[in-house]
Amino acid sequence: MTTLKIHHIGYLVKKIEKAKTTFEALGYLARQDTIYDDIRKVNICFLEKDGYLIELVSPVSDDSVAAGLMKKYKNSPYHICYETDNLETAFADLCAGGFTAIDAPTPAPAIDGREVVFLTSPNIGMVELLAPQESGALIRCHS
Repeated sequence: MTTLKIHHIGYLVKKIEKAKTTFEALGYLARQDTIYDDIRKVNICFLEKDGYLIELVSPVSDDSVAAGLMKKYKNSPYHICYETDNLETAFADLCAGGFTAIDAPTPAPAIDGREVVFLTSPNIGMVELLAPQESGALIRCHS
């Protein structure tokens, strides 16, 4: 199995600036300005505290990939992102282990355009895989 290292915890939030202010009051520091991800139609902001990263994700429109999740979960953590040394191998390993791909790998504008893919497990929910920094290859979902 390929190496998986926790990169961040994704938080679904309705109002990103209010959530950002609240996390900053808890001692988090914004690592970037809020970025619009036009692929997923969400605003994203990364914050850090004590070496831990959180990603605030806020749907911008009703057809956003996160809009349906927002209706179900409200403001809450909803995924763990794992950085991997080999996206294709990690993807295949998780699929073989019972995970199902939610989407195809696509660039993540808020993470320097690195490829990400979301998967889900009936036992633990959603995870995100993040390609290594030097990766430029797209992988394709095998459903």
